[in-house]
Amino acid sequence: MDMARLLKPEAVRVMASVTSKKRLFKDLSDIAHASYDLDADAALDCLQERESLGSTGVGHGVALPHARLEGVNAVTGVFLKLERAFDYGSVDKAPVDLVFALFAPRDAGVDHLKALAYVSRTLRDAAVCAKLRANSDPVTLHAILTSPASVKAA
Repeated sequence: MDMARLLKPEAVRVMASVTSKKRLFKDLSDIAHASYDLDADAALDCLQERESLGSTGVGHGVALPHARLEGVNAVTGVFLKLERAFDYGSVDKAPVDLVFALFAPRDAGVDHLKALAYVSRTLRDAAVCAKLRANSDPVTLHAILTSPASVKAA
C-alpha cells in the first residue's frame, strides 16, 4: 500500500472548526469532489450511511470515516486536521481532531479493507499523530503522512 497513491496533496486540509459530523462529512465530500471529481452528494450520503452503522471514531482523537460508492475508480483519501477537536462519538469518548476519510469503489472488496487497515496503522502511531498535531501546513501534513518513516512505523 502506498499512502501517496491514496492521498493527493490537494486533499489535505486544515480546518478551523467543525461543529458536527454532518458538517464534517459535507466538508469531506466537497474536498473529495474537488480533489478526485467524486459526486459530492453521493459521497455525503455514503459517509452518513456508513456512520449510521457505528462510529468511525477509532480513539485517541482519530476518526476514519469511509464509504463505498459508484464513480470511484480507486481507493482515495481526504485528510483533515481540525484546529479545535469536537465530540465525534468515538469509542474512547475523546474529541476528534485528525480525520482521514476513505472513498472506495462500490466493488472494491479487499482493497478497501487493506487501505483502511493501512491508514489505521499509520494513525495509531503516536509519533505520527504528534507530528500531525504540531503542524498546520497542508504540504507538511501530506509529507508527514507519505514519508517512509510514517509508513515504516505503520
